[in-house]
Amino acid sequence: MVRQPDVNKAVDSVTKCLLKAADIAIPKSSGNLPRLYKPWWNDNCKAAKKAQRRAWDKFRRYPTTANHIAFKRAKSFFRKIRRQSKNGSFQKYVGSIQGHLSSKRMWEKVRKILGSNTFYHGISFLQTNGQLVSHTKGIANTLGSAFANVSSGDSYSQTFIHYKKQQEKRRIDFNTLTSLAYNVDFSLHELRRAIRSSHPTTPGPDGIHYDMLKNLSTKSLGLLLILFNRIWNEHVFPMAWNRAIVIPILKPGKNPEDPSSYRPIALTSCLCKTLERMINARLIHVLEEKKLLTEFQSGFRYGRSTMDNILNLETAIRDAFITKKHLVSIFFDMEKAYDRAWRHGILNDLHNMGFRGNLPIFIQNFLLKRTFNVRINDILSDNFIQNEGVPQGSILSVILFIIKINGIIHNLPPYVHGSLFVDDFQIHCSSMNMSFIERQLQTAIKSIIAWADKNGFVFSSQKTTCIHFCKVRGLHPDPLILKDTAIPVVPVIKFLGILFDSKLTFRPHISHLKKKCIQSNTTWGCKSSTLLKIYKSVVLSKLDYGSVIYGSAARSVVQQLDTIHHQGLRLASGAFRTSPVQSLYVLTGEPCLKLRRERFSLKYYFKIKQNPSHPSYERVMKPIFGQFYEKKVSFIPSFGHRMRPLLENFNLKNIDILPKHDEPPPWRSRNVLTIDDFHKLPKSTTAPSVYIQEFCYHRQKFERYGTVFTDGSKFGDHVGSAVVFSHIVISRTLNKHCSVFTSEIFAIYTALRAIRLLSQKKWIIYTDSQSSIEAILNASRQSHPLVLSTVKLYFKLQDRNFDILFCWIPGHVGITGNDEADAAAKAASSNVETFVPFQDIDQVLKQTILIKWQHIWDLELNNKLHSIQPSSDLYKVWRSMVKSMALAPQNQTQTHTTIYCRVSA
Repeated sequence: MVRQPDVNKAVDSVTKCLLKAADIAIPKSSGNLPRLYKPWWNDNCKAAKKAQRRAWDKFRRYPTTANHIAFKRAKSFFRKIRRQSKNGSFQKYVGSIQGHLSSKRMWEKVRKILGSNTFYHGISFLQTNGQLVSHTKGIANTLGSAFANVSSGDSYSQTFIHYKKQQEKRRIDFNTLTSLAYNVDFSLHELRRAIRSSHPTTPGPDGIHYDMLKNLSTKSLGLLLILFNRIWNEHVFPMAWNRAIVIPILKPGKNPEDPSSYRPIALTSCLCKTLERMINARLIHVLEEKKLLTEFQSGFRYGRSTMDNILNLETAIRDAFITKKHLVSIFFDMEKAYDRAWRHGILNDLHNMGFRGNLPIFIQNFLLKRTFNVRINDILSDNFIQNEGVPQGSILSVILFIIKINGIIHNLPPYVHGSLFVDDFQIHCSSMNMSFIERQLQTAIKSIIAWADKNGFVFSSQKTTCIHFCKVRGLHPDPLILKDTAIPVVPVIKFLGILFDSKLTFRPHISHLKKKCIQSNTTWGCKSSTLLKIYKSVVLSKLDYGSVIYGSAARSVVQQLDTIHHQGLRLASGAFRTSPVQSLYVLTGEPCLKLRRERFSLKYYFKIKQNPSHPSYERVMKPIFGQFYEKKVSFIPSFGHRMRPLLENFNLKNIDILPKHDEPPPWRSRNVLTIDDFHKLPKSTTAPSVYIQEFCYHRQKFERYGTVFTDGSKFGDHVGSAVVFSHIVISRTLNKHCSVFTSEIFAIYTALRAIRLLSQKKWIIYTDSQSSIEAILNASRQSHPLVLSTVKLYFKLQDRNFDILFCWIPGHVGITGNDEADAAAKAASSNVETFVPFQDIDQVLKQTILIKWQHIWDLELNNKLHSIQPSSDLYKVWRSMVKSMALAPQNQTQTHTTIYCRVSA
């Protein structure tokens, strides 16, 4: 089936086979929209309405005063019944949101409560060129034509069209005779990883769903892998995968009658996206390993976020203020950036980056002859061609666009700095001389426009804005010109979700955030634990976003958000309005916002510290203008300076963060060998003597292999790690902040380092940490740094013909080597390792915040709740009480709740 000479026929056969199997195993829905009904309607409402109608009919036939009064009474009674039914139904629905529900089901219910789970009702009509289009086929064709026009070559300027024709005459040759590692065949590990990382999305034109691929057998996956490798090596892209189904989604706040008000959401083949995901992993690895992307691009890169760009701008503004400088920033808006991305330019950039062979050739074929159909309800439009731009809805689209826009940063003058988050482009310049700033920014604008003219991008003159950050009132820069139009100067700008004002007070942002969070609060609750979970996800997440930055605002400004926090906690816990806020914090297990901001700030600080290549590393680890900030205490310091007193207060100043490591290449064979001899014996039902006997039998089978036992231990402030060979014991003491997992994986890493120096090639590493073995087997770029180091060293030893196996053994059952390793780990006292992995830092920060919180709670001597519960760990008691209340009768639950809330009042 997959070995047919024609790749297109092979893809068609695989598609038909999957659909046939799905038709047998998976029932289909009707596809019709469910009938909308009122969930609160019941028999009481039906009877009351019937009585009202009967009274109305009687009054209509015999219009007497008595009949009129009877009708009014029946109408009032029906209104009362309806109101009671609505309230009761809503309370019952909200009460069904229990802690045992899955996250998916819980959020489905929450979205329905918030009114964001509405059905798609289609588009009634459109207006185009003064004509009204109302029939479904016409609407679909109108939208398809609008989408196609945006990506057509005619949408470019005449200057770029001429330049484009000249450049496209030059053929780009990706063929090579050199064997490049990223061009090797795909492995089963890569395929499984791609399928595992996929999400259940709507299928494309072929009808194949990700769930069908996730349930394929190993044999079927092997056949699918053969097909993918044929496409990869034969340089043929299946024609069926070039087509997409586009669903038009109305942009928020736009005119529904205008075709340009809709965003095209493309549905492409899940088979194609699976192969794209495998190629995307290889492409990103090469780009990151060779540092081909600018460090100022933070979009869709591992370990990076919007906070990086926001911090970069905030630090520049703070440093400008303290040195009495002006800072002017311009925020550019690209028109239809994804749809205008020049495909030949993308291929040319890949060629200039040095890509050759299968990978760039696949991308070249992937970008050719893209077509789509717009779907309205169950009606498809005619076929339309997408001439330019990256294909919407494809996995590769984002990284290809990032490659295309990568060169814009390199066109900035030396004194102008910028940042990118995919297509969100910002530049800024600071100086004491406004004329210098204007000249530099105008030069930068000219360079950016020249770059855009050669790459097909267009900047919107209306949406591009400028803001002047300065402590002096009423001073504005002279107009900066973009395409013969003055860029508007605004007092407040929204940048990646944060409102920046010209004085950097963050007052507008906090006021907007307060208003937004008030609208998110609900007045009806359910079980306290569930409502608290909803509050954290809906409201608290909004307060946390950007708190690392806006938390630097004046105390009086930031404290406006405390009322939101208190209101949410009261609604979640059912506490009275008169309950002291400190009792409220202890009751719900949620600290004040100030402590949360400190925790997130420290976590972000250590995240930067573990990555020396981070663009803000120097400005945060070695902040400048320290003496200026010390003398001018009225000026808010930059992030790096703000962290110093926090680090000292929490005694975290001297923590040595373990630098992050890159994962092995995706194409590297993940042949980690393990032995599974002991899992068949459950520890809860197996006697230690059975394990010892089984281990002796196991050693007889593998008598040619040397033995290495590893173990880690943590109790109190002591963290130890040990490796036991037959002739030597290696023990290490780790930093007290390290976790048990860190000690276990460090022991395995130490064992491999020791094996590397020995002449014997066959070894078995025994460990009682199943999580360590699983982490090694499933290593990815999100893994623990020591896991990645262990995997890399293991592969190096494999390349040197070492035969090393991992074996899990049960701990504390009398196996001699394991007991020796456990004792050595607990007794380790020398050879101290000072590092702490970033994965362990969050737990450290939680503990330090709890200690500070406990200190605050200890000062509440006159608090009634404090006299009963002096520990701030009351939340654990409350949470267990909530679980027991869920099983208690309703009257008993209400009694417990009332008593508990009165204690906290």
